[in-house]
Amino acid sequence: MQAGEKDAWETLAGFDPPDVCARTSAVFDCERGFYRLNVFSRTVLVSPEEKTIGGDTLQSDLLLNRMHDYAPLSILGYLIHAKDIPPSGRLIKPSEMKGGQIYLTGSHVLPLHKIAEAYGSNRDGFLQRGRELGGEEIALADASVRLSPFPRISVALLLWTGDEEFAARADLLADSTCELQLPPDIMWLTAMICVLAMH
Repeated sequence: MQAGEKDAWETLAGFDPPDVCARTSAVFDCERGFYRLNVFSRTVLVSPEEKTIGGDTLQSDLLLNRMHDYAPLSILGYLIHAKDIPPSGRLIKPSEMKGGQIYLTGSHVLPLHKIAEAYGSNRDGFLQRGRELGGEEIALADASVRLSPFPRISVALLLWTGDEEFAARADLLADSTCELQLPPDIMWLTAMICVLAMH
């Protein structure tokens, strides 16, 4: 269990499930004591009592495994902090958000080069992967997809394909309401799972 995860479980366990569901669009199973939360359009089961997070299908489990270093705290952070605020539709750089300077230095720089390496000459593959994650194509860059890592969080991944003159590159933008929804550290974790889920 990561540092901070124990405290997050305790915080979530102390919350009223109907309030959590109203804020996050999760659904609470009273009989079995867990939340059902959509993560990239796949259902994830979160049990505050057992302190477990798992998928309800093999696909969900595979996705969680791919993001295993970042998913637990981002999921718990979303359930704890998210608010009933609709997306604005205005995309901004993560560095423009409150506390966003963390994206610019050291180990917090998002590994977007991995997306560029994976899809730099494969625009269709990039869009297909976005659709597999429940995303929709939007008209930015050479290819871009809008993803919902969580129901009230909207993130766009952009790809510029490479050629003989320019190397491929990728970028991430977030809906302007993300800084109202999540504290900076949880938003960074959420951005990380978007990058990891895509490549």
